[in-house]
Amino acid sequence: DGVVVPEKVKSNNLDVKIPKSESEAEEKGVEEERPRESDSNILDVSSDYPRDKHISIQRHLADLEKLADLREDERKPCPLCPEEKFKACYSHKLRRHLQNLHWKVSVEFEGYRMCICHLSCRPVKPNLVGDQTLSKMGAHYHCIICSATIVRRTDMIGHINRHVNKGETESRFITVRAPKSSYKVVKESATDVQVLPNHSTPQKTDSYFNPKMKLNRQLIFCALAVLAEERKPIECLDAFGATGIMGLQWAKHLRSSVKVTINDCNENSVTMIKENCHLNKMKVKLNIREEDNDETGEDGENSDTIEVTKMDANVIMHLRSYDFIHLDPFGTSVNYLDSAFRNVRNLGIVSLTSTDISSLYAKAQHVALRHYGCNIVRTEYYKELAARTVIAAVTRAAARCNKGIEVLLAVALEHFVLVVVRVLRGPTPADDSAKKVRYLIHCQWCEERVFQKEGNMMEENPYQQLPCDCHGSMPGKTAVLLGPLWSGALFNTGFLRRMLLEAVQYGLDEAQPLLKTLVCEAECTTLKHFSTHSPGDENKQEECGVYIKTPNTSAESYLVHGKRKSEEVLRGAAKRQRAEHSAEHPPFYYNIHRHSIKGMNMPKLNKFLNYLSEAGYRVSRTHFDPMGVRTNAPLAQFKTVLMKYSTPTYVGAQAEGSVHLPGEIQVGDVPAVTEIKVEEAELAEDDKSGAAAAVFTQSYPTHCAAD
Repeated sequence: DGVVVPEKVKSNNLDVKIPKSESEAEEKGVEEERPRESDSNILDVSSDYPRDKHISIQRHLADLEKLADLREDERKPCPLCPEEKFKACYSHKLRRHLQNLHWKVSVEFEGYRMCICHLSCRPVKPNLVGDQTLSKMGAHYHCIICSATIVRRTDMIGHINRHVNKGETESRFITVRAPKSSYKVVKESATDVQVLPNHSTPQKTDSYFNPKMKLNRQLIFCALAVLAEERKPIECLDAFGATGIMGLQWAKHLRSSVKVTINDCNENSVTMIKENCHLNKMKVKLNIREEDNDETGEDGENSDTIEVTKMDANVIMHLRSYDFIHLDPFGTSVNYLDSAFRNVRNLGIVSLTSTDISSLYAKAQHVALRHYGCNIVRTEYYKELAARTVIAAVTRAAARCNKGIEVLLAVALEHFVLVVVRVLRGPTPADDSAKKVRYLIHCQWCEERVFQKEGNMMEENPYQQLPCDCHGSMPGKTAVLLGPLWSGALFNTGFLRRMLLEAVQYGLDEAQPLLKTLVCEAECTTLKHFSTHSPGDENKQEECGVYIKTPNTSAESYLVHGKRKSEEVLRGAAKRQRAEHSAEHPPFYYNIHRHSIKGMNMPKLNKFLNYLSEAGYRVSRTHFDPMGVRTNAPLAQFKTVLMKYSTPTYVGAQAEGSVHLPGEIQVGDVPAVTEIKVEEAELAEDDKSGAAAAVFTQSYPTHCAAD
């Protein structure tokens, strides 16, 4: 009762006149935790703006100018800066100051701008030099929702995003709820999902949705569609649902062939998954442990019913068995591999997407050693190295559960590494798979590589396993031991062909070109020899020792599941035919730019593939590298063919004459554009690091080459 509110409040050199009645009402209703003097400046500015917001939160730049115009003097101060920082000036200079220092660095939210504030709202840490305290007043932002003060602009944006993720899009002082228009509906493959505005920011949103992973989702869908053709119905699990987009696509297109379970441990994500199910006219079957019974579907076997669970991914995979499991956590998947292989059914499929590319692509080698137990370095074939690193971890996890694997698909692109494997129960397949995890010897000079031989006996000179002789010509240690890595095949041709048929059937345009490249890479052939229709003898695709039905296969040519005796017979027959019908593709690839010769124009990539094929080697392009060549040719022969069909950079060098390679490394009688003669063949073989171009500096006339 003894508090007297003056009619004239002086704040920041601004004289604001407040009526008595209004000041008394404000005295009773104002909160004690917000006694800032600068709040009084906002009273006479705009009637539609909430009175409890800070002065630095405005809709338009003109509102800030109105605050300065409250003073009738010719020189006007900045309403957001103390007088020690910015002295009063004329209106045109003040406008420029407000626009450049406050408005341009503001944070926008639902039509409001949170401008940077230099007032003494935020306590400043004491400085050693007392005179600098005023000059270093803490610049900060005021949150429009919770009135917190934050220094950095990026932190302010993250702070607002966290409010949005929690659904706190309204101020604690306003009772009107924010409109639901902040939600965004995204459509992909005839499936609609509702996401939050910051859906593309991982770890900071409950509805993470990455449009760049559309190709990944299409490949996984094709793999599931192929499995659905083998046995129906199959139980499949999307262990990390987020928005539920992947599980919704499975249920919407495959219908009664699959029983979809979408899981997530975040309660907000589970709520959004249910809303997205209703958005796509799907019934929701809740987990038995949940207490909400109003949304449970009447018939759990309905083709339009999706089961939504809220559990840890490890827990749900320990409790139940599935035919198809997909793991797509944020980062590495190694923490969930043991649970995935524990209860997965025989001949089921486990697919995992790893997005920790910084460690897999050898940018953080210590992290790769910690997560995967694998020593890797940056090489020209680093993407395939990443895929083999993940498969090695998958193999060890499956072997611990007495299960073996066969790799059906391994893709490593810019944003992710995708691995799809088929599970084979039993200790024998587990032992066979574990034997394919071996170390790799990599030469750091010429980048030649070879898997270490099987066996436990130590060799006196491991460098003898490398085809190159860099160790003999270079001082010190020239090679490193990488691994352990998967040394087997990365693709199954029959499975990839069936995936391509499913992609054509469902109109997945983005996946079709990649699947064609993968089929050619699995067969190690060029694209012009590729055909989407397999010959009659290839209709019975052999995978994991089991014949699988394809669309062109007769009724007598595929296995009827459930007959153990016939399965064993076909498994034994398939093992005998495996070596005859399928030859594994060569491991790794060479980059044609990496091994090009200085001063020479290399041939076109497709022509170079033909040259290698005519020389008697298996050759294909690879999806890992657009300029990569997968071939079984040694690096020395690869460089020989590349040198033979390269042309000098300068035209004058062609006019002087042609030279040729020495006779001991000639490759075929293919007509060459330019023949090159090497005067010192021994020196050219020793210098594998690119200095071999110096040997070819002298050329001779054409008639001398005949001698």
